[in-house]
Amino acid sequence: MNRIAKLTALPLASSRAAGIAMAVLGAILFSAKAIVVKFTYRYGIDAVTLIAFRMLFAMPFFAVVAWRQSRRAARGEIVVMTTKERLQVCVLGLLGYYLSSFLDFLGLRYITASLERLILFLSPSLVVLLSALWFKRPIERRQWLAMVLSYAGVVLVFAHDLSFGGGGEVLLGSLFVFGSAASYSVYLICSGELIKRIGPTRLVAYAMLVSCVACIIQFFVVHPPSMLIQPAAVYGYSIIHATLNTVVPVFMLMWAVSLIGAPTASLLGMVGPVSVLFLASWFLDEPITVWQMGGTVLVLAGVFALMGGGAMRTPPAQDDRQSTR
Repeated sequence: MNRIAKLTALPLASSRAAGIAMAVLGAILFSAKAIVVKFTYRYGIDAVTLIAFRMLFAMPFFAVVAWRQSRRAARGEIVVMTTKERLQVCVLGLLGYYLSSFLDFLGLRYITASLERLILFLSPSLVVLLSALWFKRPIERRQWLAMVLSYAGVVLVFAHDLSFGGGGEVLLGSLFVFGSAASYSVYLICSGELIKRIGPTRLVAYAMLVSCVACIIQFFVVHPPSMLIQPAAVYGYSIIHATLNTVVPVFMLMWAVSLIGAPTASLLGMVGPVSVLFLASWFLDEPITVWQMGGTVLVLAGVFALMGGGAMRTPPAQDDRQSTR
């Protein structure tokens, strides 16, 4: 019996509690990535090296999952991917995990961890806007309200950080992180149909492997092999980044979705920017100001309004087992 099956076999109250706990902890671990990145930057490395080390240490975990999924497909337990689907996974991996992560790490050189997390939380509103443009889906009044609240919150914190100097750097860093959010939003939109056929486990594992390979190739194109020699602390932070901030939350959130449903898991993910606000204050001595608290409240209110409060009534989603039809 696999891990998801064991969790879903628990009594309803217990499985729901387990799902909520994993969604919250996964969101905190994902968000804490910004803190680890900030610590690693203190050793003078660039974004290319940072992301390459992260992916180098995360790659074995995703390779094992990908291998197990390929074995299941070979045994006929799940559908075999077509050539078109393999190409789609490659493109989505480059877009959603390679480009998005690279832009995010570039942005973190110039802006606070708190502002970075708030900008990334614009992804739901970007999905709404891009869907309206591409698929001609009308934007509801509730969605407009959500976007106004979310963007107002980011502008509030952005203006606050801008007023403390480094205007050019804050603007540049914010643009990089906004590009990261936009890239990931495109990934979310384009991956919808593919997930229905091949399942989230395979998509995440294969797409992350593509991203790992791309990041490592980029490193050797930009830097000589001697750049692999770094201070011991860089390896330590990279291992934390790869495991606690990448691999562990990826599967925690996947299991949470299987237990409580994607909308509820997404709603609980709103704890992310709040946790970063306090973690950045604790570890990085970033001040918690009224502006930041106000901006965080506005962004979270926007995300909550976008979900319409209906997430808690959504039944748990099924796991990613598929038939071969």
